[in-house]
Amino acid sequence: MIGDRKAPRTATVTGSGDARADRGGVANSGIIIGDVRTEFHEHHHHAPRVVTWPVQVGMPPASASAFQPRREVRDRLVNGGPSETRPAWVLAGGGGVGKSQLAAWLARRALDERTADLVAWVTASSPEQIVTTYARAAARVGAPGADGDDPAADAAVFCEWLHTTDRSWLIVLDDVDDPGHLAGWWPPRRPRGAIVATTRRHDAALTGSGRQRIEIGVFSPDESEAYLTERLTEAGCADLLDEGAPGLAAALGHLPLALSHAAAYMIDQAIGCAEYLGLYTRAARVAEVMPVDSDADGYGRPVAVTLLLALDAADAAEPAGLARPVLALAAALDPDGHPDQLWRTAAVAGYLSGCAGRPVTGDEARRAVRALHRYGLLTHTPADGPRAVRIHALTARAAREAGLVDPATVVQAAAAALLEVWPDADHTTTDLVDALRTNATALAGDLLWAPGGRALLYRAGASLLESRLHAAAVTYWQRMVDDATRLLGDEHPDTVTAHAKLGSSLWQAGRTAETIAVLERVVADRVRLFGDEHPDTISARVDLAGGYRQAGRTADALVIDEKVVDDATRLLGEEHPDTVSARASLGSSLWQVGRTGEAVAVLERVVADRVRLFGDEHPDTLRARIGLAACYRQAGRTADAVALDEKAVGDAARLLGDEHPDTMIARAGLASSYWEAGRRAEAVGILERLVADRVRLFGDEHPDTISARVGLAACYRESGRTADAIAVLEKVVNEEALDDRHPTVVAAVDLLRQWRAEG
Repeated sequence: MIGDRKAPRTATVTGSGDARADRGGVANSGIIIGDVRTEFHEHHHHAPRVVTWPVQVGMPPASASAFQPRREVRDRLVNGGPSETRPAWVLAGGGGVGKSQLAAWLARRALDERTADLVAWVTASSPEQIVTTYARAAARVGAPGADGDDPAADAAVFCEWLHTTDRSWLIVLDDVDDPGHLAGWWPPRRPRGAIVATTRRHDAALTGSGRQRIEIGVFSPDESEAYLTERLTEAGCADLLDEGAPGLAAALGHLPLALSHAAAYMIDQAIGCAEYLGLYTRAARVAEVMPVDSDADGYGRPVAVTLLLALDAADAAEPAGLARPVLALAAALDPDGHPDQLWRTAAVAGYLSGCAGRPVTGDEARRAVRALHRYGLLTHTPADGPRAVRIHALTARAAREAGLVDPATVVQAAAAALLEVWPDADHTTTDLVDALRTNATALAGDLLWAPGGRALLYRAGASLLESRLHAAAVTYWQRMVDDATRLLGDEHPDTVTAHAKLGSSLWQAGRTAETIAVLERVVADRVRLFGDEHPDTISARVDLAGGYRQAGRTADALVIDEKVVDDATRLLGEEHPDTVSARASLGSSLWQVGRTGEAVAVLERVVADRVRLFGDEHPDTLRARIGLAACYRQAGRTADAVALDEKAVGDAARLLGDEHPDTMIARAGLASSYWEAGRRAEAVGILERLVADRVRLFGDEHPDTISARVGLAACYRESGRTADAIAVLEKVVNEEALDDRHPTVVAAVDLLRQWRAEG
């Protein structure tokens, strides 16, 4: 929803309310010049970031034990030709052949030998992961224009940086599942840049533009023998090498992943190659585990058998009986990794207790993870933080095919565990939040729509809204609306909630007409389903008022706000968070309609309520102060506005981060206050940068871009730069981006006529 109340973190969805980010009393900043008032949100350019080189972004998988050189491939990767014609390499091959290990070796070599100033490991199995990592890389290298507001925009800035930088770099695009995901995101070929992609695909789109395919197959017989020799010798088990080694390698198809499973088993169980080969040969469950038509690579069968053999041993180890359910849960999550703390959650303990038929502790769960690590079925590297537990995609597929635990039980447990570790403060996309979102995406499917798992879907989407990732949020919530409608029906309360959150996403994206259409429907649905006075109906009306304000329909917004405040006070009480949110929305409308004294009184009360209810440093308190400062400016209380804005900027930077959108809005408010205080050159500089940022981030058609241009034109005019003011307004009018009845465009047209006439 569009207000400023944060969604409660509960295990249920219906009635939980929606995340809000109202731009009125909670996030409003504007500049008043003559008769023109235009709201703007600043994307402030900061001083250049101090970068310590080399920079690493993303975490490659840990180096495999007894990693085989494959010298011919490695030589091609390192010495691909003259620097001016250096190709981009595409390592193609089936699952489990070691493509990612080769790429990881190259990444580690570049860092260790300082042959690249930037090494970025990008999981490329989805567009969202590509964009997120590129955006993080833009921040880490200090790419000009990367402000943390819109990941897609920052990702584009990173690509521009790759085109122009004199720094050397290596970009690894791991696990390209669909070449279309990289449309527009392939790094450029540069003399000092290197590109490596790994994929199981053989699409023609992967080659061309200088990209060259290197086929990666299984080990040669010599490499298989060398692997087994090194692996067993390193573990102090050289005596396990016997006459059965060549036959074992052949039976496993010389597949590196299967050989690693087998070696881990032999080391733990202290059996030789010949004995393991006998166990493997007698494994009669292969057909049940991996049907022929599901083994597209031809590598699934040996992995399935080695998996089952290792599971038998791991399940017998202490803590007994936990290996299967632990692996089943890990296989349902993102292969690229999930947080270690997930295994100490109550949800996982309950799931494992149900599977084992006895109480299971968090310590036992983690010990089971370590057992699977010993058998090579997953990788547990606590130092990797949010990506501490990884599983090879082929191992995960084999585990899912094996049907170790009822899939619905696994999905529900994983969803509950992810919710437990999800941080309350996820206003920015940290590594942990990014990992949680990708794991939620990995789980997504019809099974997650059961009541116990649905909350994760809504939490992940709310996280996008709270981080102001509006483009990703629109895509996510449109998909949620479609799925909810298909699975729950058009009038189910959770379907209506999905519509409400889609409206919030559209509002953040500045798509005002669509916002209003969606939210008018939400209000009607909630009145019909819950009644006129239900809390969800009240909050839906607050959101609709925000949409009306964005469209300039302030009178309509004011009518709604006045009714909502009365209803919320009567039904929920004076100090209920929803009542305070409704009052904040009323303050926004009063401010926008010019009833300044009333707006100040309302928003001063909102700030006091927020401090009392949430504390002095809560994000909602921060947003209320930004709105109150705007009212102070409108009331001519410039010194009070400056003081409040300076506090808001300091608090926002410290609490949310220097590049969070709310921090940018706070700085925009400070710029407005400085203008009113006579510091006009600073205000003009901010607005000039703001217009450029808005065009880059949101395009010419976003309402905030239009508003920023009108504000800049007004500043130019007040500063005596009439020709510049007219040029900016002509751009606004010529764009015709908003309906020509929109008040911002109407004001621009009127001013343009006036200024042309005045000359």
